[in-house]
Amino acid sequence: MKDEFFFDTNVLCYAYDLSEPEKREVCMIFVKKVFSGEVKGVISNQILVELFNALTRRLGVKTDTAKIIVESYVTSPKWLKISYNHLTVKTALSISKIYKTPFLDTLIAETMKENGIIKIMTENEKDFIRIPGIAISSPFV
Repeated sequence: MKDEFFFDTNVLCYAYDLSEPEKREVCMIFVKKVFSGEVKGVISNQILVELFNALTRRLGVKTDTAKIIVESYVTSPKWLKISYNHLTVKTALSISKIYKTPFLDTLIAETMKENGIIKIMTENEKDFIRIPGIAISSPFV
């Protein structure tokens, strides 16, 4: 699945962040390209949960609005949805310890690898670069 991009929560959040207009514009372009089918986008259940929490807790989006936003990803056939299981968690715990990476980022990376996804669209290069088997693309480069 070499032509697909996994989207990290930060990219999706910026698409709705009114306090960061330049980043919002760039990220919204990528999000719209997935919804239109121009780009193959991948997200996980973890990203959906993180997105809802970030929208409501960090960005101050009303719960009903955040629910509509998250449901648009859930129901869209243009976004491939992947998940992890208990063995993924076990692997991520080990990898996180070895490479001294944040657990949740490592869980994302291991979920990606288990599903044959190697490219992530993220602003968080500093953590993902330490995890082997992941190619990083920043929307801001």
